[in-house]
Amino acid sequence: MKVEQIYTKCLSQGSYYIESNNEVAIIDPIREIDAYIEKAKISGASIKYIFETHIHADFISGHLNLAKKTGAKIIYGPKAETSFETKNAKDYEEFKLGDVSIVAIHTPGHTIESTTYLLRDSLGKDHAIFTGDTLFLGDVGRPDLSQNSSLSNKDLASMLFDSLRNKIMVLDDEVIVYPGHGQGTSCGKDLSYETVGKLGDQKLTNYALRENMTKDEFVNEVLDGLLDPPKYFPYNVSLNKEGYLDSATILNQSLKPLNVEFVENMMRNATVLDVRNPDEFAESHIPGSIFIGLEGRFAPWAGEILEDINQPIILITPNGKEKEAILRLSRVGFDNIMGYLLGGIKSWIEANKNIESIENVDPEDFAALYSKNDLNILDVRSQSENNISSMRESLNIPLINLKDKVESINEKDKLYIHCKGGYRSMIACSILNSKSKTNIANIKGGYDKISTLI
Repeated sequence: MKVEQIYTKCLSQGSYYIESNNEVAIIDPIREIDAYIEKAKISGASIKYIFETHIHADFISGHLNLAKKTGAKIIYGPKAETSFETKNAKDYEEFKLGDVSIVAIHTPGHTIESTTYLLRDSLGKDHAIFTGDTLFLGDVGRPDLSQNSSLSNKDLASMLFDSLRNKIMVLDDEVIVYPGHGQGTSCGKDLSYETVGKLGDQKLTNYALRENMTKDEFVNEVLDGLLDPPKYFPYNVSLNKEGYLDSATILNQSLKPLNVEFVENMMRNATVLDVRNPDEFAESHIPGSIFIGLEGRFAPWAGEILEDINQPIILITPNGKEKEAILRLSRVGFDNIMGYLLGGIKSWIEANKNIESIENVDPEDFAALYSKNDLNILDVRSQSENNISSMRESLNIPLINLKDKVESINEKDKLYIHCKGGYRSMIACSILNSKSKTNIANIKGGYDKISTLI
């Protein structure tokens, strides 16, 4: 028996490759499916099953194209509704895979169809659970993402409590937990950096699995502090239920070099997305462009900031990174990529087109100013980060909420913007700059650097 976690850092997402006696099951594949097919090919094995823990909202699954290319069956838990052929497993239905078996355990709560898959070894012993977004390390899935409007968040939280107590916590402490996400996802609140653990450890350390916790306590704690879900989530749910194009088709129609004149003419009807690093964007960028750098959690931030996956996008990329940007955007459903600026920002500058820049302040210089002045400071970290530690008189607007609050921001005095490390703050600067808020400065290195100096 072979179990491999295939972790996509950009999405903070884990998919799984399980092999036994030349038969393979894939759990929660991402849209780019070649890696799964290649692994099976190298082993001389065939992919028999594609198990989905739920209908995903935060990324596009590879289930459809993987099934088309391999003939594998797509398995969901009870109550999943799709427009394509799948098998809805019954609660505790068992699927043979070589010498092992996988049991579908219906664990509603994150969504109504959420299902945990229990892997049993060749001797029938419980070995591992693949929990999707039902149970994370350190947290549980948020119960406010279901597309079933007849159920309230409290209804789903109550279901989640029962699923955890009656279906998961009754399993042996030595069972391995393979979750659907690690820290960084918007599907939970406070996940661990670790992506594999033991169930017994979670029973001891995960707040939601406290032994004497009441259902009311669980519901209140799980729902407390939840931000609004990203606006792109419903689009992804729809694509995962209805279908989508394969990655090769998206790449073929999107990987188009665009000249300066075309980009200039199309700017009013498209979003210009600059995916270089923060310092490069600060030095020079096309007016009105939005920065979301490839070096960070690119795809989820693109979803949260751009929101509408159908909008046309023109890319400004480092040389050679065009394909990567397109594929990573497609992971969250952004398929309407018109192309990329040929020659990047250099060609724009050489054509004598207007450029803008953003002041980048070194943390040492900012600390000197801060020690002598009352400054206008915007903190775009999450509320929980801000609650732990912040600078005096700073205004906290989490980046995810910034677009809706731009008009309320006072820039009469220069606005100094920071996050934790400098990635989110440059996104914030680009949003403000695109809305003609220009009296701004980014603090390089973010709060991590600042806090050591003030």
